[in-house]
Amino acid sequence: MTILLKNGKLIDYKTKTNDQYDILIENDKIKKIAKEITETADRVIDCTNLYIIPGMIDIHCHLREPGFEYKETIETGSASAVAGGFTTICPMPNTKPTPDSAIILQKIIDEGKRVNLCNVLPYASVTKGEKGEELVDFEELKKAGAIAFSDDGMPVVNSRIMREAIMKADELGTFVASHCEEKSVSQGAINAGKVAEELGVEGVLPEAEEIMAAREIVISETNNVRAHICHISTKTTKNMVRDAKKRGVKITCETGPHYFTFTVDEVKQTGANAKMNPPLREEKDRQAIIEGIKEGTIDCIITDHAPHSEEEKANELAKTPNGIIGFETALPAEIMNLVDPGHISYLDLVKVTSYNPAKLIKIDRGTIEEGKIADITIFNPNEEYVYTKEMIVSKAKNSPFIGKKLKGKVKYTIVSGRVVFEDK
Repeated sequence: MTILLKNGKLIDYKTKTNDQYDILIENDKIKKIAKEITETADRVIDCTNLYIIPGMIDIHCHLREPGFEYKETIETGSASAVAGGFTTICPMPNTKPTPDSAIILQKIIDEGKRVNLCNVLPYASVTKGEKGEELVDFEELKKAGAIAFSDDGMPVVNSRIMREAIMKADELGTFVASHCEEKSVSQGAINAGKVAEELGVEGVLPEAEEIMAAREIVISETNNVRAHICHISTKTTKNMVRDAKKRGVKITCETGPHYFTFTVDEVKQTGANAKMNPPLREEKDRQAIIEGIKEGTIDCIITDHAPHSEEEKANELAKTPNGIIGFETALPAEIMNLVDPGHISYLDLVKVTSYNPAKLIKIDRGTIEEGKIADITIFNPNEEYVYTKEMIVSKAKNSPFIGKKLKGKVKYTIVSGRVVFEDK
């Protein structure tokens, strides 16, 4: 099978390409990139006015299977991912049962392969049952295919256990992704402050994230090992990571589109569909997250796609589960809040959505070059539309973007040379 992409604007961070090219795909690989390709192909896709980038990689999402299939499944989550332009996704282990053994992990890997839409590379948990008490067998799980380790959704409270986990993962050439939440100060529904007071709910202190982020930086620096901080949301966390990196600490971090798109005020507009953990913060934090992406402190953008049922999200604010879906709105949020205002270029965007994530999880993806696997995202950067509930591919509908005007639409997603999504 051959596919010829004609007249698209190719943007690739590794090669610093930002120009119009034709791309010939043969079977699962990129065969040729040239200004004009005249060879015949089984399928020709006209990419005039479209941008072609390396397939986006989400190293932090939730697919809910096994155990919570009423929220999302690997199949429905993968369909949502490719609709959003993602070719590789890494689901977190807060499922039931938790992938704390090779058998459970293998079932997730096998289901991802059966669905065969995008690359599903799961995390294994750090501790058995995500209880924070006993470490899993890191070596066994890495061999079984764990892309990395995390107890995301639950912080590893015991510092001795976390230190040992970070060091074990580093020895194996991988990492622990830390959900930073100091439980003693994290009680609450939304960010502490005026909005929480106005809505009459308990507020989550920003220190809940910052205290534990500081701990991971200390472990990383003292032992010269790599650690990764999940979904940073505050100015202080961003500044701590920036300063640590300047000292040569092997610390990496991520953020989600919601943290540079919204502030806690969004909760007044969309209620529980703007409730997540860590919560939306203040404008100073939103600006700091944008600055962190601009300056290179933040290594990658993730979705933290966290599906919940409409019944769950219909509860009162204090009792609803945290999390929003994010696969299908990530790219427009990035275009509207990062590229269009001039904070970063499209080359920089590819760096944090494709190139850096591939490097972090050590997979041979994140670039468009001859001979490489053809994982490709094609989108129209200028297409505007109102995002409606009916458009959502995910099984879940918990999004603060519903009803909002978006800009940027994925037109085709190609995984290993197969068109797995086409906007019709």
